[in-house]
Amino acid sequence: MDVSMKRRTLLKVIVLGDSGYVYNKFNQQYKATIGADFVTKELQIDDKLVTLQIWDTAGQERFQSLGSAFYRGADCCVIVFDVNILRSFETLNNWREEFLKQADPSDPESFPFMVIGNKIDIDGGNSRMVSEKKARDWCASRGNIPYFETSAKEDYNVDEAFLCVAKTALASEHEQHDIYFRGISETTSEVEQRGGCAC
Repeated sequence: MDVSMKRRTLLKVIVLGDSGYVYNKFNQQYKATIGADFVTKELQIDDKLVTLQIWDTAGQERFQSLGSAFYRGADCCVIVFDVNILRSFETLNNWREEFLKQADPSDPESFPFMVIGNKIDIDGGNSRMVSEKKARDWCASRGNIPYFETSAKEDYNVDEAFLCVAKTALASEHEQHDIYFRGISETTSEVEQRGGCAC
């Protein structure tokens, strides 16, 4: 295997809560994956090429019928709420519990979550119903979940939030992914050396 080849890691990220966060914003900016219900974003972190596979339920009921199959294998769960709608903040715990029930991670206490307070741009912040302090307190009381405030519309802090998602998930999952993807990288480089495609 070529030593200079970057290690690749694929991370599955589930986005729950304020519906359509990824699809409303990222389809303009991120590569949409044809025929699938996720978008991908590639990031460079240290010596790794990290691909985020971002699944957003976008409030679609068909995801509910998928149940645990949709959640299984997730490396991180991002819960988005609208800072201008108190109800969307009040449902954070429901989303978190639903995710843990469906995904059934081996260590629920240490599973990486992130909370995003979105739409901070609306009305110059005057219609805001959830303060940053209130959101940060909620996150702190649940094991110091990372918290970001974004405006997907204005493209404020979105990339920073997802860079943190990647780093958080990597810190939690890196060992098993490295083993898995090392095998894939070796297979790929062998195919490339033969000068053809594996099909």
